[in-house]
Amino acid sequence: MTDQIRVAVLFGGASSEHEVSRRSAYAIMSHLDDKYEQIRIGITKNGEWLLYTGDPARIPGGEWESDPTNRPCLISPSTAQRGLLLPDTGECLPVDVVFPVLHGKNGEDGTLQGLLDLARIPYVGCGTLASATCMDKAAANMLLAQNGIPEAKFVWCYASDYAEDPAPIEARIAAELGYPVFVKPANAGSSVGVTKAHDASELPEAMRIAAHEDGRIVIEEAIDGHEVECAVLGNDHPVASVVGEILPAVEFYTYDAKYQDENSRLAIPAELPAETTETIRRTAVQAYRMLGCTGLARVDFFVRHSDGAVLLNELNTMPGFTSISMYPKL
Repeated sequence: MTDQIRVAVLFGGASSEHEVSRRSAYAIMSHLDDKYEQIRIGITKNGEWLLYTGDPARIPGGEWESDPTNRPCLISPSTAQRGLLLPDTGECLPVDVVFPVLHGKNGEDGTLQGLLDLARIPYVGCGTLASATCMDKAAANMLLAQNGIPEAKFVWCYASDYAEDPAPIEARIAAELGYPVFVKPANAGSSVGVTKAHDASELPEAMRIAAHEDGRIVIEEAIDGHEVECAVLGNDHPVASVVGEILPAVEFYTYDAKYQDENSRLAIPAELPAETTETIRRTAVQAYRMLGCTGLARVDFFVRHSDGAVLLNELNTMPGFTSISMYPKL
């Protein structure tokens, strides 16, 4: 067909979520119909871009990287090309749209979106600012709070400040949040670097783990409640899906619980009162629009057991698309 839409599917990435990206991308590739011509671009953990023309089934397990036909490639920021450059031949492959199936840093955080904006190549998902803001938990939390969207109480700090003088930060956490708390890197995804500190003695190690992922750290009160998620789709008039509940196999929804532990379950729809469900869906769209999201995002919430309060947790601008991921199921 000559009228196929040429979609460049990017997968992998220099991110702690590299493996999840491969699985998400394979699921998406498997469901793209003949309307699209697929151009598959794999990004290694070291950040090398490769044009992959082999069997897509070799992508989830990482075998694709050893394919001898892989060719170096890059997306030029120049609007003169608007496509994929192959340095070995100087050839340019025109691209109609990019589907950046990249989770976490160096893909979901606005860096890639900025490159595509420069090149004027359309892409799936949120734009540069929304991607960067939603990835940064400190920035997103402050904007949500300023706009009156209920969320868990939080404080944030620079990892370097805590390393130099932890006492004032620890005092603030004790006074404003109490224990237990969740300690998170400001920029990371899929619960990477997140630790639950049950008391003050566990805080230093939790801070060390978070600091390994990012230079800023967010500390949030632990919410005893349902963990629920809502998928949002659209641009000017986004729509919210039904609400799903996460039933993790462990104390909280860790990286392994999300992607490897088959004992974690999803309840769709969530068993919540209709009024609560509608509050979640309405707030999901409100936060989505307020943070400037377009295309798609998954919005995560807590529903507190004690009073039924709906508290927004975070927005994910390129949620997982694996066979057990919440967004495609919703």
